[in-house]
Amino acid sequence: MDAHSLGDLLDVVGEPSVRLHTAPSGLTVPVTEALLHDAHAPVPRVPGALLLAVGVRARSAGPLVRAAAEAGMAGLVVRGEDGPVEEAQEAGIALLSVDEDAAWHRVHLLLASAIGARPAATGPGDARGELFALADAVAAAVGGATTVEDPRQRILAYSTVPGQVTDEDRRQGILGLRVPGNPQNTEQYRTVFAAPGPVRLPALAGALPRLAVAVRAGGETLGSLWVVDDGRLAPDAGKALAQGASTAALLLLRVRAARELARHQDGDLLRRLLDGTADPAAAQRLGPEPVRVAAFVPDATVSAPDDEQTVLRLLDLVRLQCESRYGRRACALLDGVVYALLPAPAERGAGRGRGHEERHLRLAEDIVRRAGQALRVPVRAGLGDIVPSAADAVASRRDADVVLRVLGPGLPVASVSGVRPRITLLRLAEVMDGQRDLRTGAGEKVQAYDAGHGTEYARTLLAWFEAGCDMAGAAERLAVHPNTCRYRLRQVRRHVGVDLDDPDERLVLWLQLRTATDTGEGR
Repeated sequence: MDAHSLGDLLDVVGEPSVRLHTAPSGLTVPVTEALLHDAHAPVPRVPGALLLAVGVRARSAGPLVRAAAEAGMAGLVVRGEDGPVEEAQEAGIALLSVDEDAAWHRVHLLLASAIGARPAATGPGDARGELFALADAVAAAVGGATTVEDPRQRILAYSTVPGQVTDEDRRQGILGLRVPGNPQNTEQYRTVFAAPGPVRLPALAGALPRLAVAVRAGGETLGSLWVVDDGRLAPDAGKALAQGASTAALLLLRVRAARELARHQDGDLLRRLLDGTADPAAAQRLGPEPVRVAAFVPDATVSAPDDEQTVLRLLDLVRLQCESRYGRRACALLDGVVYALLPAPAERGAGRGRGHEERHLRLAEDIVRRAGQALRVPVRAGLGDIVPSAADAVASRRDADVVLRVLGPGLPVASVSGVRPRITLLRLAEVMDGQRDLRTGAGEKVQAYDAGHGTEYARTLLAWFEAGCDMAGAAERLAVHPNTCRYRLRQVRRHVGVDLDDPDERLVLWLQLRTATDTGEGR
């Protein structure tokens, strides 16, 4: 395998997953593989390897640093922040760390996948191809048609060995890439996942018996292998299936690692596209289709026990929901806001674009509802406008960000087109706030009078304007008698000197009062 440099590896993995504490030989030192330390065996001589200090406390890892350096390794990875930095500098190897509660098998998987990655590297599809080859190999060894499934009963691969007996359940599963659901199936899966090895299962209605085994790695269930049992399986079918499960575990870990690596790379690219630092040409990785940026943020007025953890959980939830609707989607966390890139392929007809907006709004509303329940914090979502491609995502992000500013409890989700008047008022308020001559006049006098006398003239004027200068309509909005509105407007004319018969003065007064109040209903 060609070597990555340490710098390449950190670019792919990066913080907060892995932190670099020292690199005395620089970031160009080659990294060839990641190894798990075995406390019962000598440190092997593997030049360029990263050694994961399994079973060794960070503060006690000095001897392991020196042993790794003598073995020609590129660096040592410890758990926790109190690793032997000085010893690593003296030994001339890099010292890296992961979180104290990080699972070593996951760290190993992440690093091994990143070390094997290249810009033109193969992705999850190649490991899936190997799963199909494995299904054929298991089917040949066991003597029955085989499928590889994930824990959610989705079929990832299936054998195509000629002449093997099949049944309708297998055919339907392959056509839909999912096992047909029924209570008996559910019970059989419980049996398989609870068993330590292969189990024989009786025939269900209209189907043949099965031989099945759970696929596990480090105590985690990754999926299962299922073989159609037509009564002619090999004598050692159970043993062969168990061996197949071991190989399947490695391949499923590779599929997951490739998927996670692709997610990390897509998220990093989206983050750079949104802040305007990415090369637009790199956006082709995210596809050439039109897209829309959706922004999600916890309600800032509600304090969460751990705001940072809340946002990270929101990122996971947004990614999960987007991927369940659209497949792999680029999601990123930037400045406390979770952003997702939603596909919006060109539509035909006069109403083109509306279908996407409705679907995207439904998705955002669903995410906001689920997130509010899971995080116990209200969440708001803003949708930017559709842009030609991911290269233009920064423009859609600006739209989404300003939508978030005009949302409130009465309107937690909206698209930029749905709140255009509110955004216009927000922008006008920003302009007027910076121009003293635009803020002075009747509006300022009315607000000053209210502040000094406890009156509600500004609120009454706004209700009257928004009712089309209809007294009954204004009274209904304020829940008062029309005569009360008439009295208040006479007092405005008397004490403030506003000419409410002049349409220009009414327009300026409305604009000053409207932009001085919240632009969102119920905020």
